[in-house]
Amino acid sequence: MSDVSDWWSTDIIDMAPGQIRLRGHPIEELIGAVSFPQMIWLMTRGDMPSEAEAKLLEAALVAAVDHGPQAPSIAAARMAVTCGLPLNGAMASAVNMLDDVHGGAGEQAVELYMRVDTSDAPLTEVLAAWRAEHGRFVPGFGHRFHKPVDPRAPRLLSLVDDAAKAGTVSGRFAGIARQIEAALAAEKGKPVPMNIDGATAVIFAELGFPAPLARGLFCLSRSVGILSHAYEQQQQGGRNKGPTPPGYRWTYTGPNPIRD
Repeated sequence: MSDVSDWWSTDIIDMAPGQIRLRGHPIEELIGAVSFPQMIWLMTRGDMPSEAEAKLLEAALVAAVDHGPQAPSIAAARMAVTCGLPLNGAMASAVNMLDDVHGGAGEQAVELYMRVDTSDAPLTEVLAAWRAEHGRFVPGFGHRFHKPVDPRAPRLLSLVDDAAKAGTVSGRFAGIARQIEAALAAEKGKPVPMNIDGATAVIFAELGFPAPLARGLFCLSRSVGILSHAYEQQQQGGRNKGPTPPGYRWTYTGPNPIRD
């Protein structure tokens, strides 16, 4: 290290008094000239996407913004506000819940698609190996609420198909996802349709995003819903709201239960 300025090094931003450059682009040339999805791509990837690539990314971001207060992260944001947290605190509380089980399926699905794409083994063997490592759930397929179909997935896949026809993406990851969907249906004897995580993972993989960024992009998208719910709860008021109304109690399973 030759100087204290070498403590951090970055390809992302350069700055001097009166000047800001992001990935080499003066900020004043980006403002009003690029969309937010283009900016996300530039910051995370280092280059500028085509308009068609940015539109496909935008579709994935729009699709995943919210899933209502039944989603633990959304409920957490609303509860946090009633406990006195400001919007930024509520958002941080919620985003911190977007981990492997709630929020990580998109990243896992990209990893799975990549494994299928690079493997010479039959799909059934790849899925068996995946389950041996990660458990019985195959990320991106099935939904505990949306049955028989998650309405977001077919729309996103149709956009991927259009993009593949236009030469924007290859379409091979959409094909892999459909193969997995068919394999799961054959295994279960009933449809196990792709969900929002599986469909957005198709888009992220088609666009060349590494798997870890898939989770980060989902966090960006879901933060819009989190912000909306936290702000709405601020307007509605409420104090110390728990996960259930006060009249409902938990199920006690220990000794000496209270009898009503």
